Amino acid sequence: MHLVPTERDHRPAIDHHRVCNAIEALGEPEHLTAWAARFSLLSDPSRLALLLCIRHAGPISVTDLALATGINATTTSQALRLLRVAGAVTTAREGRIIRYQLADETLHTLLTTASPIQLTPRD
Repeated sequence: MHLVPTERDHRPAIDHHRVCNAIEALGEPEHLTAWAARFSLLSDPSRLALLLCIRHAGPISVTDLALATGINATTTSQALRLLRVAGAVTTAREGRIIRYQLADETLHTLLTTASPIQLTPRD
């Protein structure tokens, strides 16, 4: 049981190789934290709706996202700010219009896999 930390090596195990495989699957603690943060972003229905819309239709403006999701513009802006700080989306300015697009490729893959519709994004 070479992967078991020394503070736990006194504890019993049934299948030592499975314990090592399980520990290996966890990877580095910071990776686990990053994955939990991604899933946290997806756990809110409003944020999930915004991310799905951005994945499929982005780059897209706050006004258009609010219309598409039925979420008021202020709430949409607040959710997008959180998504931007988390690194999930980025912005691109076109004159006075700011458009949002996905920045996290892992989130893009998750959203594509979990999307209720399996369409390719429009260009």
